[in-house]
Amino acid sequence: MNKWLELLKNNDYLGIKKYIKNGADLQESNESGESVLACALRAGCDETILMLLIESGADIFDFDDEGVSIFDMAITYDNHFMVEYLLEQGIDVNHTDRKSGFTALMAAACYGRIKILKLLLQKGANQYVKDSKGFTAIDFARKMNKKSVLELLDYDPDAPKNTNYASTLSLIN
Repeated sequence: MNKWLELLKNNDYLGIKKYIKNGADLQESNESGESVLACALRAGCDETILMLLIESGADIFDFDDEGVSIFDMAITYDNHFMVEYLLEQGIDVNHTDRKSGFTALMAAACYGRIKILKLLLQKGANQYVKDSKGFTAIDFARKMNKKSVLELLDYDPDAPKNTNYASTLSLIN
């Protein structure tokens, strides 16, 4: 995986293309179970590299040992291009593989990804779904003080607050 990480960190299109041509394993994963494609998102690789990886066989439906999907990674690292691409490929905007039930919309709310949040809502993201602790995207946006996110959601400042956040923030990482 070290060779992959070096190439991805350097956003080295030609190096990656050559590595793939020489038989590199696109299904390789790091110690956290993150795929090459997930590592590319984390490294901030550009669209051409992401598409090279996908066209060469990287699995867009992959997720790591914690249930964090490529879709989640695209949101976390604010990659609007990849979010749009994955939605076009049929990713279910409300599906999560995380045991916590933490959804894509919750991630967008936590990180204040306004453009992505708008897209998710347009594509039918359910802002009322609750994670395993009973929190919604609104609860996460409130806790993270993302006022611009709250303006886009059905936030009622007079509604009772869900304040049981003791271990919740560890769920978003």
